Amino acid sequence: MKLSMIRSACGSLRIHPARPGSRVSGFPRRCLPVGPAHGRIFIRAASATSSGGTKQKLADNFGQLSQKEDGLESDSVLRDVIQSTEEAMLALQRGNPSVQPLLAIIQAGKDDSLLEVNKKMAEMIGINVIQICLSKECSEDEIVEEVLKLNEDPRVHGVYLHLPPASLTNRVLSTLKPEKDVDGISDLNVGRLVRGDLSKGFVPPIASAVLYLLEKHDTPLEGKSVLLVGGEEPLVVSLQCLIERNGMVALKSHWSSKSLQRQMMQADAVVLLGAGNTDVPPTWVRPGAAVICCEPTLETDEDATEMSSKPGLGYLTAAYRTQNVVRSCSRWLKEQQYRPWHLRSLKLQPMTPVPSDIEISRAQTPKPVDQLAEEIGLLPEELEAYGRSKAKVRLSLLDRLHKQPDGKYVLVAGITPTPLGEGKSTVIIGLVQALSAHLKLNSFACLRQPSQGPTFGVKGGAAGGGYAQVIPMEEFNLHLTGDIHAITAANNLLAAAIDARMLHEATQSDKALFNRLVPSVNGVRRFSPIQISRLRRLGINKIDPASLSPQEVSAFVRLDLDPSKITWQRVVDTNDRFLRKITVGQASTEKGQIRETGFDIAVASEIMAILALADSLEDMKNRLARMVVGTSRSGQPVTAEDLGVSGALAVLMKDAIKPTLMQTLEGTPVFVHAGPFANIAHGNSSVLADKLALKLVGRDGFVVTEAGFGADIGMEKFFNIKCRASGLRPNVVVLVATVRALKMHGGGPNVSAGAPLPREYIDENLSLVAGGSHSNLRKQIQIAHLFGVPVVVAVNVFKTDTQAEIDLVCQIAKECGASDAVPCNHWAQGGQGSLELAQAVNEAASKPSNFQFLYNTEMPIVEKIKTIARKVYGADDIELSPEAKAKIDYYNQQGYGTLPICMAKTHLSLSHMPDKKGVPTGFVLPIRDVRASIGAGFIYPLVGTMSTMPGLPTRPCFYDIDLDPVTEEITGLF
Repeated sequence: MKLSMIRSACGSLRIHPARPGSRVSGFPRRCLPVGPAHGRIFIRAASATSSGGTKQKLADNFGQLSQKEDGLESDSVLRDVIQSTEEAMLALQRGNPSVQPLLAIIQAGKDDSLLEVNKKMAEMIGINVIQICLSKECSEDEIVEEVLKLNEDPRVHGVYLHLPPASLTNRVLSTLKPEKDVDGISDLNVGRLVRGDLSKGFVPPIASAVLYLLEKHDTPLEGKSVLLVGGEEPLVVSLQCLIERNGMVALKSHWSSKSLQRQMMQADAVVLLGAGNTDVPPTWVRPGAAVICCEPTLETDEDATEMSSKPGLGYLTAAYRTQNVVRSCSRWLKEQQYRPWHLRSLKLQPMTPVPSDIEISRAQTPKPVDQLAEEIGLLPEELEAYGRSKAKVRLSLLDRLHKQPDGKYVLVAGITPTPLGEGKSTVIIGLVQALSAHLKLNSFACLRQPSQGPTFGVKGGAAGGGYAQVIPMEEFNLHLTGDIHAITAANNLLAAAIDARMLHEATQSDKALFNRLVPSVNGVRRFSPIQISRLRRLGINKIDPASLSPQEVSAFVRLDLDPSKITWQRVVDTNDRFLRKITVGQASTEKGQIRETGFDIAVASEIMAILALADSLEDMKNRLARMVVGTSRSGQPVTAEDLGVSGALAVLMKDAIKPTLMQTLEGTPVFVHAGPFANIAHGNSSVLADKLALKLVGRDGFVVTEAGFGADIGMEKFFNIKCRASGLRPNVVVLVATVRALKMHGGGPNVSAGAPLPREYIDENLSLVAGGSHSNLRKQIQIAHLFGVPVVVAVNVFKTDTQAEIDLVCQIAKECGASDAVPCNHWAQGGQGSLELAQAVNEAASKPSNFQFLYNTEMPIVEKIKTIARKVYGADDIELSPEAKAKIDYYNQQGYGTLPICMAKTHLSLSHMPDKKGVPTGFVLPIRDVRASIGAGFIYPLVGTMSTMPGLPTRPCFYDIDLDPVTEEITGLF
């Protein structure tokens, strides 16, 4: 009999025993010991390319293992496996030098021999190993807990369950992710092997080792019989499949079989599996037969040396295991690459007349959000589901696809809004449905999250309408994933911190304040990191609290906020006019600290603007820290970081920074994220949603995002503020217009909410259409051209529009410089009704864009304001109030003069006068005040009177909203 034996030792590796509460060679904290029953060892392998290269390394390693036994060289048995794995490892790291494959071993009790074998193989190949030693009596729950941790750790590429057979329960095996099951024992991997599909699964290492030894037998075994004795079913099944697939005949027997001796004598090869194999006398095996013993934990019986291949099999099994780990890592890296879309669109069956929005929404069953995510190339670990039809998407996607080229960037803006509504959100949804579901071009819609204020007030939701909607529309419009609630909590925590700090400073001495701000814990005083940051800003380079002088202590503990110059207000996401001005501090416990303040609606919070402009969690945290909440009595700005609260704000916002994935009626993807007020903030959805979507759609795809209000407000801020923050450059502007709104801009009568429409808006009136098109529509096209971006006009068709009116708008729009102008019927037909728009956008996006900013941020604040007023609004000049002038001087002194400008102006007119429609001329723009959102990163001049807290009308929307307690269906939402 020719058998493989390996007895000599390999070179050692660095072994770092884990200590509770510490990190081991950069491994995550959760992989450290958690109790006396657990022990972990992390082994970091040497680089596969070190010490003279691969060939020399292999030669050194095999020099230690080389041994001949009965004419069969042990190094020849291992060489092919290790060398092929080495080559795969080098190829993997050539393209990904920072990636280091990692094998995790979970075992019950301590088994140093197993660790030694695996660490030797790890050093040869260049992979890392972590050994998790549970107690011998570990429970199923303990095993499952460890497996779940390893499943979710992206640095772990393989998991080896070195456990007693009784511990390998169905629950344990089904918990282990098949893609990390490098021992091939899960049901899915065994099934793949049986089916012959190994593109994703793994062959059990011991099965590969046995097959290799059978193939190395000096007598060819093709067509011969191989007897498998004993063993657990997954291994036996795997071996049987492999043996038969390689031209041999596989037979099975049990240790208790009465005919075992006869079966062994008749077999050309015998594979002994499981306990009991040392009881087989050598006389039971016929001369020349191959015998492979698969019980590596037992010592070799010197009397049965001819039958024992145990030591060799242990090393060979470990070699195949490392090969599977490298293969798993390679597959993982391929999974990280960009995935082409396989989007399954949902069919629409439009009805006439068009039902209500909520009826249409409920008639369509959305795809499960995890299915949608898979279709657009998201990985399971990048998704955080909130129910069945919406999910947060993790920002790690940006790292994974950082080399992926961006798609085309489309901004949807509108003419100056009217009470009749233009339907920008509906146009966006119709456009992406046409692009993805009908033209088969990847596209993403990026929308703002609607505020509860307008939903229950006068406007209603913002999910689109008709057959161009985001679904489920109730979830879209109500709470969603809680981002606005997180903003409310963070904003009001900061407001509470302001008033509390003022109270404590007013009622305590410097020493008392210092002792409370820097308390003694176990006899030791330490500054927190955020307090050290404040000391640095004060120019105090000390970290020992006892070393501060009395003057330094006073500077540190006293923010000395001027109550009359606090700019930070509380927020609530409800239209509540009676909170516009309030008085706080009237309780006797507040010791006379009474002051006037007020509430804004939550979407007007600077934190909402920050959420929309941040491009990472770190960036958001830094912006939150920079927020200025007021001014000290000495005239210095006081920030959230000065109050010590910015870290807590980031904690409250850590989930809100992730965009929410939803879908349209036709199953195309939508990101819903942020919803900053379009008057005092920039009114655009988030930078992060756009960036994630641009990576997902791919080079030839489209991301369609929205600017609030008219092009003079939302689009100007999108270009000058959002594009500066993001570095993104748009390819096309889609300018939304309606015949009805153009009639109003052309001189049509005013419209009152709830009153019947005047006949001018129902009957054909080409004169009014022409007047509005030559004035407001022309001006908005010209504004877009100021930035060098081509314009496609989308005429959102209503049933009262005539063909002559639609044709006239399209004709004038082209005459005014639009690349194209097309009618859109998405409200009644879904994506099919916006095909012409999708084709026009696709064509315009293929042309070069000459994007430019309207102004240089180095210009003085006054000149930037004048540039916007003159070039965008058409004003002759600006007029600054004394207060505005003083504020500008102050911001220049504080170094804020280079921030972009975010004009706070009525959206109902190009001027500051809401009733002036069309294109007003000959006016001077009055600037009554200038304020700053330092965290968000812009200066906002106030034009006229701007309310940041809307009020409820006489008959709000909530009169019609109700819930059926039996079906839980919402009625009357729209």
